[in-house]
Amino acid sequence: MYEQVSHSLLNDILLKLHPQIKQQQIRHFYTRLGANFYTIHSLFKLLYGEREDFVQQAQFLVETLARRYIERSDELKQKDLEREKDHTWFLSQKWVGMALYSDGFAHNLSGLKNKLHYFQELGINMLHIMPMLKCPQGESDGGYAVSDFKQIDPRIGSMADLAELVEELQKREILLTLDVVVNHTSNEHPWAQQARMGDKKYQDYYYLFATREVPDMFEENMPEIFPETAPGNFTWDETMQKWVMTVFNEFQWDLNYNNPAVLIEMLDIILFWANQGADIVRLDAVAFLWKKIGSTCQNEREAHLLLQLLKDCCQVTAPGVLFIAEAIVAPVEIIKYFGEDAINAKECEIAYNATFMALLWDALATKNARLMYQGLKSIPDKLDRATWLNYVRCHDDIGLGFDDRDIATVGYAPYEHRRFLLDYYTGRYEDSDARGYLFGHNPKTGDARISGSLASLAGLEIALELNDADKIEVAIKRILLLHSLILSFGGIPLLYYGDEIGTLNDGCYLEDATKADDSRWMHRPIINWEKAERRHQTGTVEYRLFFSLRKMIAVRKEIQAFSDFNNRRLISSDNPHLFLFSRFDIQQGAGNVLVVVNFDARPQHLDLKALDQHCKSSYRRIRDLYSGDTPALFQNQLVIPPYQFYWLTDAGA
Repeated sequence: MYEQVSHSLLNDILLKLHPQIKQQQIRHFYTRLGANFYTIHSLFKLLYGEREDFVQQAQFLVETLARRYIERSDELKQKDLEREKDHTWFLSQKWVGMALYSDGFAHNLSGLKNKLHYFQELGINMLHIMPMLKCPQGESDGGYAVSDFKQIDPRIGSMADLAELVEELQKREILLTLDVVVNHTSNEHPWAQQARMGDKKYQDYYYLFATREVPDMFEENMPEIFPETAPGNFTWDETMQKWVMTVFNEFQWDLNYNNPAVLIEMLDIILFWANQGADIVRLDAVAFLWKKIGSTCQNEREAHLLLQLLKDCCQVTAPGVLFIAEAIVAPVEIIKYFGEDAINAKECEIAYNATFMALLWDALATKNARLMYQGLKSIPDKLDRATWLNYVRCHDDIGLGFDDRDIATVGYAPYEHRRFLLDYYTGRYEDSDARGYLFGHNPKTGDARISGSLASLAGLEIALELNDADKIEVAIKRILLLHSLILSFGGIPLLYYGDEIGTLNDGCYLEDATKADDSRWMHRPIINWEKAERRHQTGTVEYRLFFSLRKMIAVRKEIQAFSDFNNRRLISSDNPHLFLFSRFDIQQGAGNVLVVVNFDARPQHLDLKALDQHCKSSYRRIRDLYSGDTPALFQNQLVIPPYQFYWLTDAGA
């Protein structure tokens, strides 16, 4: 395609802009539109160029961008300009996030505003509020079945409540992350309701079929996401007398991105929330955006083109806003959601490091890091202007999505190894203190995932029941060890609410018929604030966890080597129980950090002299940055106690 073609189309579009848009003084908008339109046009043409209404849809697209830019506040436009100048601002080590349900954390948005001091006390400066949009009372999938994309659920608050919260967050320099569910809507969404009433426009927003012929062809290759509770990928709708594609649940209708109107609607929604003050938008279920017969309908090339298009459009209207890709897929696929064949991220600047999360749980269960090393080596380096979201757990289940080849390489049989992990974290393995539950069990394949709070999976629940001081100590060490890794590995660490005070499994969900079949609700807690106040009582579990994490976060923020500029090097060790990597400060050329973690229940040792070939520093006069102490050392042999981590620097450097 010639650049002249896109410029000619842009000129035609600008001539036809609505008079209210033409009257606005929007110089920065026109500058960015001109700079990005060639790519926008190219992507839009690749996806929709065969349609007769292509030019008209392109007109709608540009007008959507312009209207949302005009609505954007002067304060947010100024922030856009500042972030354009400092375009790697989010790679700094100073950012530490927490994900939470606002109703679970503090009842509603007003309550959340009154608890902001809690985040500052801990050191959190990025807040991810999980879905808060209007959804059905029962069939909500934890807020991910949205019935109105521009209305907050009244049980959580109002737009006025959000505006007050945003104002307070900005005063405290805390970033706000909000969810946009891009793959599907609730079957109670107005689009779905109008489709049911026979409106052809809105029927084209979904995948609808009068017979089973096409659905059956899709089903030949599509996996089941929730085989226990939502088998298959299509649901019969009696009102329409049609089959609807419902990949996740029968009440969640998949959106049809073959229709450009759907893309423009979703772009408008993303920019709407950007204009409410979201610094980061988390795009849910991005791997599923494009459906194609004969494929798994995941990770399709067109899904990546859609994300590139959304990002380029956002760069025109709200360039200071970042995207998170929620793509919990195979390791080789995850990296693609930054964008391929690029230096800087051209899809999403941030992606969940689901592989790293799963490998952490593997190492904790096996007490060795062999699979962790192998799995991480299989992930290519990320792009320069992109970063990982590193987490120990989240609102969702823990999947065991390791590559079978990596499992086999380290000497395990893939099926048997996953079976061991499921048994270990559900407490069926003899040597396990974990209290987890299966989720998404597929009786046909034996596949399953794991539910449970971090504290219960790490053994704290059983330890407290037994009032066993030694087991409590071990559980606390495990929890801190896992957090030490997400805080030092490279990327934005994302804590999960309640983990900082050792929140256990919550079985109350079993009393709610709409939740009882979904074990993930056991780790979506209602925070007990009496328990949380015990973080100030010396010697309590809450105190030990909260203040250890607070100290860890504070140290991280001071160490430039923990920023994320592809400045990490994995270091192999002859000791399988140890996991090692170095972090180095590429800006200062000094201040290197050696991270050493012992996953075993027994002390281990490490020959520091053998590390000389891997590290720029000699580590002869070492100091642990976290504790401030010099670890036990004998003739270059570093002793690492059970479940201990070190952030080591050369004190002589």
